[in-house]
Amino acid sequence: MRRLLFIIVILLSSQVISQTTRILFVGNSLTYTNDLPDLVEKEAKSRGIRVQTTMLAFPNYAIIDHWNDGEVQKLIKSEKFDFVVVQQGPSSQEEGRKMLLEDGAKLGLLCENHGSKFVYFMVWPSRKYYYTFDGVIRNHTDAAVENNAILCPVGQAWKAYFDENNDFSLYGSDGFHPSPKGSRLAASVIIDTLFDGNEVKEVR
Repeated sequence: MRRLLFIIVILLSSQVISQTTRILFVGNSLTYTNDLPDLVEKEAKSRGIRVQTTMLAFPNYAIIDHWNDGEVQKLIKSEKFDFVVVQQGPSSQEEGRKMLLEDGAKLGLLCENHGSKFVYFMVWPSRKYYYTFDGVIRNHTDAAVENNAILCPVGQAWKAYFDENNDFSLYGSDGFHPSPKGSRLAASVIIDTLFDGNEVKEVR
């Protein structure tokens, strides 16, 4: 009887592990401000989804900086991630667009070769450069299409919120990094995109 219970416990434990979605976040301060990966885990839990996150993020890093460091390649090759969510700066200009497309293609191929789904995390411009928002959205969308990647349209959700409410409280005090409210909206969009595709929940 004890042996049977032990086997059942092992089987149940294996099932829980197999149902846990593992996400690697690769980015910069727009990802680690307010600990976005932790907010994603909490948002997922509130919807009955089991998520485990790992974060690789450093100040001012673009995709090429992570690639040149080599740590992201090691993680993707050695760990089994279901999703690799990649974020760089707003990328509204030609240089940023090129990095999204070309450097993103390298990471996308690496993900494909190791069984992970490649995801772009679309961000937002600073309030000072708000007029570049359309470029941010366009370049991230084009990169996702070109590299056959999933797109988490966080920036698009931010812009929709601003346009509807004339409320810029998603920004933090520096007018660029997210406030806790902004990061919670980002977490909601990410879970919507990766799992159930529901409408973005009301920002709390």
